[in-house]
Amino acid sequence: MTTTEPAPTRSRTAPDERPAIRVRGLVKRYGGRAVVDGIDLDVRRGEVFALLGPNGAGKTTTVEILAGVRRRDAGEVRVLGADPAGGDRAWRDRVGVVGQTTGAGNALTVRETVDHFAHYHVTPQRSEELIAAVGLTEAAGRRVDRLSGGQRRRLEVALGVQGRPDLLFLDEPTTGLDPVARRQFWALVESLQAAGTTVLLTTHYLDEAAHLADRVGVITDGRLVEVAPPAELGGALRREATVHWTEDGAPREVRTLTPAALLRDLLAAVPHGELPDLTVTRPGLEDVYLRLVGIPEEAVR
Repeated sequence: MTTTEPAPTRSRTAPDERPAIRVRGLVKRYGGRAVVDGIDLDVRRGEVFALLGPNGAGKTTTVEILAGVRRRDAGEVRVLGADPAGGDRAWRDRVGVVGQTTGAGNALTVRETVDHFAHYHVTPQRSEELIAAVGLTEAAGRRVDRLSGGQRRRLEVALGVQGRPDLLFLDEPTTGLDPVARRQFWALVESLQAAGTTVLLTTHYLDEAAHLADRVGVITDGRLVEVAPPAELGGALRREATVHWTEDGAPREVRTLTPAALLRDLLAAVPHGELPDLTVTRPGLEDVYLRLVGIPEEAVR
C-alpha cells in the first residue's frame, strides 16, 4: 500500500500584513463582456502572490490594471497606497513590471540596455551591481539578440527592478524557459523577496506557484474563486481521498472523506487482509486547481 500526501510548505519569514495591493469590485469589459468580473484581492507587503488560471481568465488584464497600464471600468484599486490610474512619477518608480514581451533593443548589449533604461528612473541601481545581481556579468558585453531565453528573461527582470521597486509584477515570467533556467529564475525571485520586494506573478506552472508563492489565487472567467497558501488551496477538496485497489481482476476506485474506515472494512473482507494494487491518494495542487477552474478529470486523462 502506498500513500501520497501533499509536499510540506517551506518555512518563511512572516510578511508585513499591510496590503501592498488592495482591490475591491474590479471590473474590466471588452465589447460588453466582462473579462475581469468583480475581483476582490489583497496582497500583503513582502509576500510572493501567484495568480493561477487558464488562458483568457483575466490574469494579464488584472496585472495591467494594477500596474497602471490599462484603465478599469469599475471598482476600487490601491497599489502602494495610490490609484494606479493616476500614478505619478514617484509612484511609478516604486513599481516594476516584467511583461510577456520585452522592450529591450536587440542591437544593444546587456550593459548598453541597462545603462539606457537607467535614465528612466530617479534613483536607478548601478548597472554593474544590477547586472551581477541577475547573473549576467559574463554576458554584459553580449548583444540582446544573442542571449539565451533564460538570460533574456534575467535582463527583463533587471530592467523591472532597476528603479529599486517596492512591488514587482511578473507576467508568466518563465514561459518558454528550460528547466534549469526556470530554477535559476526561481532563485532570483526568492532573492528579491528576501531583499523586501513584494512580488505578484502570473503563471501556468503549478510547481512554480507551489515553490515561490506564499499565497495563490485562482482566477477563472474573470472571477477570483479562491485565495489560500498553496498547500491549503481547495479546502474540503483536499480532505477527500481516493482509494484504489484491484478486486477479482478488475480495478476499483472509491472517493471518501474517511479512508481509514473504508480501508478497515476492505481489509477485513479479504483473506489474509491483503488487496492487490491498494493505494490511497489525496488531491495535490494540480488536482485541486483543475477542479476549481471547472476542468473535468476525463478531459486530462
